[in-house]
Amino acid sequence: MKKEIVVNRGLEETRVAVLENGKLFDLFIERRESEKILNNIYKGTVGNVVPALNSAFIDIGFGKSAYLGGGDIVIKGARAGEASNISKYLKPDQEVMVQVYKEPISTKGPKVTMDISLPGRFLVFMPFSNNVGVSRNIEDKQETDRLRSIVYNAKKDGPGGFIIRTEAEDATEDELLREISYLRKIWKAVTERFEKSKPLKLIHKDLGVVFQTVRDYFSEDVMLMHIDSQKEVNEVVEFLKVVSPEFIDRIAYYDGQKPIFEAFGIEKEIKALYSNKTKLKSGGYLIIQEAESLCAIDVNSGKFTARNSQEDTAVLTNIEAAEEVARQLRLRNIGGIIVIDFIDMKKALNRQKVLEKLRAVTRGDKAKIKIWPITKLGLIEMTRERKRESLLSLMGQTCPLCNGLGQVTSGESAFVKVCETLDKMNIQAHFGTGKINVNPELLEYFKQRRPRLKEIFKTDFEIKADESLGRDDYKIVLE
Repeated sequence: MKKEIVVNRGLEETRVAVLENGKLFDLFIERRESEKILNNIYKGTVGNVVPALNSAFIDIGFGKSAYLGGGDIVIKGARAGEASNISKYLKPDQEVMVQVYKEPISTKGPKVTMDISLPGRFLVFMPFSNNVGVSRNIEDKQETDRLRSIVYNAKKDGPGGFIIRTEAEDATEDELLREISYLRKIWKAVTERFEKSKPLKLIHKDLGVVFQTVRDYFSEDVMLMHIDSQKEVNEVVEFLKVVSPEFIDRIAYYDGQKPIFEAFGIEKEIKALYSNKTKLKSGGYLIIQEAESLCAIDVNSGKFTARNSQEDTAVLTNIEAAEEVARQLRLRNIGGIIVIDFIDMKKALNRQKVLEKLRAVTRGDKAKIKIWPITKLGLIEMTRERKRESLLSLMGQTCPLCNGLGQVTSGESAFVKVCETLDKMNIQAHFGTGKINVNPELLEYFKQRRPRLKEIFKTDFEIKADESLGRDDYKIVLE
């Protein structure tokens, strides 16, 4: 698979796209006005302690209080576990070090943990752990044992535990030891800043979106990273000299006349994300309906028909849909509970085939995913880890006309309301003329219904457009 990373550095935002075989699979956006706080570490103070909820609210100087669950408490380097009596561990105004693991979404504040983790390219350093874990995506047992042995021996030289990431596969001992030393130096600096800083201060800021992408996505299968800013190119090269010098020659400066996202066809794909309908190559399509904590996805065969039978049509469409569902979840950054309504299949073997396909194509997703077996109604239920707001929430806002329903008042409904108002006005005895002002989008509909108005109310109404009126509003003037 050919992977490329494309970086667009603008005045107000930085966008990073990850392409697989020329197709957009991941999109990250960082804006100056809404800077992310995910993985940042703060010196906060305890606000309310709520034993009934086994939780506390922490002030980190962000505006909204951060939520801290009982299972995320670490006191003097030791985990409190699922603290049943949180008041034993936390008191109001107590100073604590916390890390954001979930950004604020909608009206909810951020979620934080005292169990700090510092991610590197190959490893994640856990200062309050003694364990060495290995990513499940490294399937070779011999390689797993080699990596675990290197890290376990190095761990003896200092505090903390480690999680060995997928990117560590085939990494040399020197690379791993260098990163262990680097992560421990960062932790030392964090603890020193915590001691010296006043409360409600940021004491460690996570990498920006470009460096995060380099750290998390740059591997042997990435052919090139295209960047349209020479300054950003220079900074990435300096960063790679420290973390992965072997990839420096894969950084390319883009100086084409076309904007970089247009040249790679990315703008067109981003525009398509504003629609809740996604087309499949076969002719089928997905309907994606997002809510705050639930997403429903409906699979339709559309014009596609397999040669053999309806069952074959369903299976082929569902398998193609499973691949696109996995891509759309990553692209739109949809999290929470997801329910997928695949096309009905009679054979249990075919249903299992689609389920296994969905599990296979979601393995490349860096968010934690859990998929349950197909229900009696033919639905697949799954959960996807939500760490930050969805892409559509970032790029858009609730429609003031429909309040997020996706529908506005129809011409017919508006016409009925006008008729009811006119009926209450009892204008049958009116011998003059009348004017009805409506929203411009409803003008044509009302003009077509003008004869009906005359028939009902014996008055010839002039229909006019008024841009100041919403679709639910109208103005009636009798002369």
